[in-house]
Amino acid sequence: MVRKIIHIDMDAFYASVEQRDHPEYRGKPIAVGGPPQGRGGVVATASYEARKFGVRSAMSSKVAARLCQDLIFVFPRFDVYKQVSQQIRAIFQRYTDLIEPLSLDEAYLDVTTDKQNIGSAIEIARLIKQSIQQELQLTASAGVSVNKFAAKVASDMHKPNGLTFIGPSRLTAFMEQLPVEKFFGVGKVTAAKMKLMGLHTGADVKRLSEAELITHFGKPGKFFYKIVRGIDDREVKPDRETKSVGAEDTFAFDLTQREEMHHELEKIAQTVQSRLTRHQLKGRTVTLKMKFHDFKQMTRSHTLAEGTDDLETIESTAKRLLDESFMPGQQIRLLGISLSNFGEAQAIKVNLSEESDFQMKLF
Repeated sequence: MVRKIIHIDMDAFYASVEQRDHPEYRGKPIAVGGPPQGRGGVVATASYEARKFGVRSAMSSKVAARLCQDLIFVFPRFDVYKQVSQQIRAIFQRYTDLIEPLSLDEAYLDVTTDKQNIGSAIEIARLIKQSIQQELQLTASAGVSVNKFAAKVASDMHKPNGLTFIGPSRLTAFMEQLPVEKFFGVGKVTAAKMKLMGLHTGADVKRLSEAELITHFGKPGKFFYKIVRGIDDREVKPDRETKSVGAEDTFAFDLTQREEMHHELEKIAQTVQSRLTRHQLKGRTVTLKMKFHDFKQMTRSHTLAEGTDDLETIESTAKRLLDESFMPGQQIRLLGISLSNFGEAQAIKVNLSEESDFQMKLF
């Protein structure tokens, strides 16, 4: 059976919620994120008015402020965004229970068999977009296709408020004309390597055999061989297995003293321990993440003899990893702690939308 997959991606989600709730922001360039004062924060989402000036998510707030002098910085309200995300999820559930959230503002839906027997994935996507706009006063873009990859690429093609369908008859040609950097797993380094080999589009990559792709790119070569042919057998999975639980914090000013860092690690460890307890998990591997003032990043890990959710153990392990790695004179802008290696007996299923706050560390 040919699958019917929809990828829904909210348009400038955080910024759109703020403009909806605050009329004074409507039609103006706003950035949700930390303000540029002091060392500055990071842009989480920019409104479309701000994007015209080149302001983008994950951009330094200082850079954003230089690009757009009239930019309004809005402190994020993640509790509100999560509540709105749940309302969007409720709209999805009118049509299917096969929903795989990727974050608060995007999700895959499998509507091969839909609850209302509509039959048309395009019509379901249109109805979802209509409900989001009428009920929540927000817009979403949708991609519809026969697999997850094609649907996700399609949803980004006509933003904002777009609806794009890539059917089976178009799939091969679509993949052939797609630039290599648009394919999953092709980052800047891999894209540069491909272009040096004369591989600029899916059609170029398609000329290489699976063995040649593996030779040049290792294990991912096997995936590249399939995806450029439009082969993506991944199912829409409503739940995922927890791989790690963590928390991190970016500081208003760079930390230079070991005592300051230990104090911050204690607070981060408390958050991690609380999340472990909430999900009844014990991890064996403690990982410390450090980001320096120049944005270079370092991680250090230690695997314990047995799983733990003990606060003192998490704190002491993280502090030891820091002490072993920190050099006098270094300036730390971010610290994070995560636990992983839970073991098969403990593996539990959790909803991605509930855990997405693990990934939203902006300050």
